[in-house]
Amino acid sequence: MNKKTILLAEDDESVRLVTTKSLQDEGYKVESVETLKTLWMLIEEGKGNILISDVMMPDGELFDILPQITELRPELPVIVISAKNNLETAISATQKGAYEYLPKPFDLEELNQLIRKALLRRDSNKESNLIGVRNNQLIIGRSSVMQDLYKSVARLSQNDLTVMIYGESGTGKELVAKALHEYSSRSSYPFIALNMAAIPKELIESELFGHEKGSFTGAYQKSEGKFKHAERGTLFLDEIGDMPIDAQTRLLRVLQEGEFSTVGGNEKIKTDIRIIAATNKDLNGLINQGSFREDLYYRLNVVPINIPPLRERKEDIPELINHFFIEALRSGLSEKKIHPDGYGILKDYDWPGNVRELENFILRISALYPEDMIDSESIRKEINKLNNNALESKKSNLYFSDIINNYFSDNINKLLEENEGEVHNYIVSIIERALISQTLNTNGGNQLKAAESLGLNRNTLRKKIIDLNIDLQSNKKNK
Repeated sequence: MNKKTILLAEDDESVRLVTTKSLQDEGYKVESVETLKTLWMLIEEGKGNILISDVMMPDGELFDILPQITELRPELPVIVISAKNNLETAISATQKGAYEYLPKPFDLEELNQLIRKALLRRDSNKESNLIGVRNNQLIIGRSSVMQDLYKSVARLSQNDLTVMIYGESGTGKELVAKALHEYSSRSSYPFIALNMAAIPKELIESELFGHEKGSFTGAYQKSEGKFKHAERGTLFLDEIGDMPIDAQTRLLRVLQEGEFSTVGGNEKIKTDIRIIAATNKDLNGLINQGSFREDLYYRLNVVPINIPPLRERKEDIPELINHFFIEALRSGLSEKKIHPDGYGILKDYDWPGNVRELENFILRISALYPEDMIDSESIRKEINKLNNNALESKKSNLYFSDIINNYFSDNINKLLEENEGEVHNYIVSIIERALISQTLNTNGGNQLKAAESLGLNRNTLRKKIIDLNIDLQSNKKNK
């Protein structure tokens, strides 16, 4: 069986020698070159089954001749290796036909795996443009989990598939959505973001689809919605799990039919946009609860992307800090640095607010500390404040289920003894009385508004008020 020949274009002698030895040990024949001119001669001669090349060479950039290489040798997979760590370079590589991008320093075993995959693709004559990306002003990080994310961004920016982005608050879901838009064919058209959790539920359909004059109270004039504003561009639906069921139904219809109508309107409006959604919630759990449509989930979840929390990529913290210091400088704050001893303290903290919390932290210390070099003691002091705040927040923001579980854990024997055979009715009546009283109080004693807030029929609420002996006068006075 003939050995496969690998063309290796690399001007760094040490990298060239180590890579050549590794490839030869794997059973490949290697022809190495140090210039683009020599590489082009081998390409013209039809040599090589695969090309591995650095971007920057002594006589130019690989990207200057990559289109000619892929045109002359379309069957030749190209793996780009480079220390150029920006998203633009990586996207250019995939657009010009590269098979894969490996940042330096790269793992030799990973390179060997890529070569095997590339040769398999070549031999089966399948087309594929898989490209990893590094960072830019939108997305920062060099960790392996971020490399996987960058590869997804690069692949998905080359098509129009619907994407669902999963991630905790503060991980940068909107930044990923923006990157998908900016490096897509829709980049010259609008990127429109809409946060479902930030809009009153009764206004979401109007915000999305627009409304006609007089279609509801307060609709004094016709208004265009986000679908119209995002035409031919990208519509980013953040916190999609907070979208009301009625709006979900209308969105599903748009995804199915490619057209929509305004609130109060009858005209069908064609739409050409890419939908990207995001959530920090468990959508499957919401489906089981009946608060999220399963059919919409499958329409949106065509390609899922998971953004790792900062605690799972702490090696990126120094680079993120440098980036945020630069941002602080652009905001008019003086130039700052953190003492090397302070980085360990920052890595020990779990950053529950993720990248957003780290950004706020850096901006805060940039503003509060006059020193050019912020010492480790100052960093420790500020981190202790974050820990104390998190502890207090945890105490004051326990989930209702946690509070109930803690109560029953401490009092279940007493409850069973004092209310034998009636524990369920006793507990339910206490919870209902407190819930209805507080809701009435919030609504100034207005039973109609309270019933709407609780999701109860007004007559049902009235009956419960009587059965639970709730003092209506007290609720009116409290308002």
